Amino acid sequence: IEHLQQRVQDDTGRAQEIGRAGVAYAMSRLRADPLRPPWQPDGRLYRWSFDGARVDIRVEDESGKININLADLQLLQAFLQALDVPAEQAAHLAGAIVDWRDADDLSQPVGGAEDGDYAAAGRPYGAKDAPFETIAELEQVLGMTPDLYARLEPFLTLYSGRGQPDATYAQGPVLVAMGMDATAWLAQREAAGAAGALQLVGTGSGTYSIESRARLADGRETSLRTVVRAGASPVPGSAYTLLRWEEGASPQ
Repeated sequence: IEHLQQRVQDDTGRAQEIGRAGVAYAMSRLRADPLRPPWQPDGRLYRWSFDGARVDIRVEDESGKININLADLQLLQAFLQALDVPAEQAAHLAGAIVDWRDADDLSQPVGGAEDGDYAAAGRPYGAKDAPFETIAELEQVLGMTPDLYARLEPFLTLYSGRGQPDATYAQGPVLVAMGMDATAWLAQREAAGAAGALQLVGTGSGTYSIESRARLADGRETSLRTVVRAGASPVPGSAYTLLRWEEGASPQ
């Protein structure tokens, strides 16, 4: 039994390290190289084989996401509606997000939520009145539900430095929120990428979400989600700075 337990631990550790190797490999492919086209950070799937394992990698430029500290009320409301939130609920929740992060105690003209609203709802805290420090903090905003948060989270960021997302890298709901024809835009982007006409990487923001999923021959699988910023790092020998890190393993 101890032998089997150790083997499981060893295999899980190996899968995790291969997943981490996938992040490092992705960063190497995001650099300009005259010998091969760079990867495009627009969410498409790349597959890589390493040490007998299959690694599925997706990269998204953070500039294509909605920054919950900088997006205005109208963009937030349109984004919520793009995810099928009814218009009235979207208006109230968008206002509550803005009220959470702004420094005043005045509710938005439509919707919103300040300290009195949280108290009336039985919440032992009020609006933070300061910027979001994590995406998960959004779950504390009045009106947010676990299901809705799960739908919003993949399209949100704290790291873009932009009030308006970059359509070059944005996904469908974000494009819809920006008033664009998402279906046509995504089809055009996919076709251009397949033809090698796009050379987007290297002109992006330099801050990327990377999902690396490693699958061993025995079926053991591990997933890693991280946000990294290219360039100088406080860690000696590292070519990027880690901003966010989540990992997990799946049993055989």
